[in-house]
Amino acid sequence: MQMRRDCIQHSMAKPIRDIIVAPDRFEVAGDDAVLITELRSAIAVCLYDAVEEAGALLHLRCIVRNTKPADMTDTTLATELLLLDRCIEAMRGLAPSARNLQARVVAHLADHPYARETCEVVLTLVRQFLTDAGVTLLPADISGGPVRALRFRPSMGWIQTR
Repeated sequence: MQMRRDCIQHSMAKPIRDIIVAPDRFEVAGDDAVLITELRSAIAVCLYDAVEEAGALLHLRCIVRNTKPADMTDTTLATELLLLDRCIEAMRGLAPSARNLQARVVAHLADHPYARETCEVVLTLVRQFLTDAGVTLLPADISGGPVRALRFRPSMGWIQTR
């Protein structure tokens, strides 16, 4: 018995495409894809709507200077918020009927005395921006140690870190 090409097994056998997300960039996916990045002193915002099966991954770097974290420039923070705004708009453009946007933040802390404070400054702004945009925030995953590999499948709301 031969399998027909339009049956469910055939459509399930289609390979899922991988999309690499570089630092200070974002990618959106409206089909079944896996967004992939490596976090090195960085924050990943995984944004998705499980009903519409669409999502986005924003990769923000957390550059720790030798000065205090409060010395981050307004330009740096404004640039990160602009990227977040563009990411949300691209997501809404891809899935205009999305009404259940959720976000999970994953962060990697550098091995530096000010890493947690610097990251927290950016995280506070990101959380507030997402809340103002009507996005439901899920618990954050923040840790140091070795580089964190992240795989995010927006169609399922699935996030894997190593």
